[in-house]
Amino acid sequence: MSRILTIEDDAVTAREIVTELQSHGFEVDWVSNGREGLVSAVSGNYDLITLDRMLPELDGLAIVTTLRAIGVATPILMISALSDVDERVRGLRAGGDDYLAKPFATDEMAARVEVLLRRKSPVKTFETTLRIADLELDLISHEANRANQPLSLLPTEYKLLEFMMRNPGQILSRMMIFEEVWGYHFDPGTNLIDVHIGRLRKKIDPPGLPPLIRTMRGSGYVIAEPL
Repeated sequence: MSRILTIEDDAVTAREIVTELQSHGFEVDWVSNGREGLVSAVSGNYDLITLDRMLPELDGLAIVTTLRAIGVATPILMISALSDVDERVRGLRAGGDDYLAKPFATDEMAARVEVLLRRKSPVKTFETTLRIADLELDLISHEANRANQPLSLLPTEYKLLEFMMRNPGQILSRMMIFEEVWGYHFDPGTNLIDVHIGRLRKKIDPPGLPPLIRTMRGSGYVIAEPL
């Protein structure tokens, strides 16, 4: 049974979330303020967190930023009455995995939880460095290096590389990459992913080093040990 932590200060909303998730067979703990929520998120063994954006004592953005900075990779569904695009982008860039605006349908909330649990990373929660061959990515400092040479990554390039390195050897479709890195529904007509993969490849796979990023024609991309 998956364990879920709900951090929500509004009792009515919290009861709706807890009741709906319990009806789907999840075990749910509820915390009503940000500071206690952060302590529970760090110390508890949870499979997913639903996190309100506006909380007393410590807001949701500070919580998700802190969790990601210390290497906690638990999937986070951010829930907020702040529904404009800028707020959604801030939440996702801070480390949220999905963003749901209030008011919301509880069955949609539960469906989003199930999706996040299905794509939960196999990486251990507190691992702070990802490695593939001679490529390293520090999840705390957000620094990357290959063959002991530092790499200068833009924020989106970092998030793209982190997602790929959390799934080594797995073919990642453009849809998977788009929804994970940008957080929006995939537009099959855009070349945004190909452009960013191209830029990342120039930094990760310079001339003279065996390539780690490979294109799987018609399927997507994969990062893995050199052939």
